Amino acid sequence: MDSNNRTKTMPSGIQSTALDPAVAKVLRSTYMMLAATLAFSTLMAGLAMAVNAPFFGLWTLLPYVICLWMTEKNKNNASGILWVFALTGWLGFTLGPILSMFLAMRGPEPILMSLGSTALIFFAASAYVLTTRKNLSFMTGFLMTGLLVAFVAAIANYFLQIPALSLTVSAVFALLSSAMIMWQTSAIIHGGERNYISATVTLFVMIYNLFLSLLQIFGIMGGDD
Repeated sequence: MDSNNRTKTMPSGIQSTALDPAVAKVLRSTYMMLAATLAFSTLMAGLAMAVNAPFFGLWTLLPYVICLWMTEKNKNNASGILWVFALTGWLGFTLGPILSMFLAMRGPEPILMSLGSTALIFFAASAYVLTTRKNLSFMTGFLMTGLLVAFVAAIANYFLQIPALSLTVSAVFALLSSAMIMWQTSAIIHGGERNYISATVTLFVMIYNLFLSLLQIFGIMGGDD
């Protein structure tokens, strides 16, 4: 039995497994901050659409890396929270031009389908781990390597512009992001993650990648050309 879970024997002899209070606290704090950052990111995306912000392309990465580094550096103090919102706000702002492009080219259908699918996958993946209490630490090396390879492929295709590769990369990112959501939830449950700031950033970035990947897939599948 995992040391971070408590097994209680009920009078009827039925055993129920309860989360350790420390685990429950990290989960609660993570989900509260995740909800807040998703709302803030949505507002920033709306702002970007309202001011007709340009598409940032690879320039998105520079502020992202800076905010990510500062978040990790300050994850154990209050300023880390500000950097989390800076990071998620920036990603939301850069999402605005992409949404505007899809609205102009494909209409709202791919966006709505991507939103619904992202929410469904997130809740299903999280519920699976929370229900089964699976320890997914064995997936760490595979997931990190897969994300690195997929990221390099995405950068390469930014210049190559090969539709088949774009669809493949999006599908791989969607699968890896879904797996990372389960992995991060498992890490919290089994003691591998005790910092809710780090957990929030990981989950947010995976939700962001999942949404963009699905948007790309639905956009291509729903295209007329």
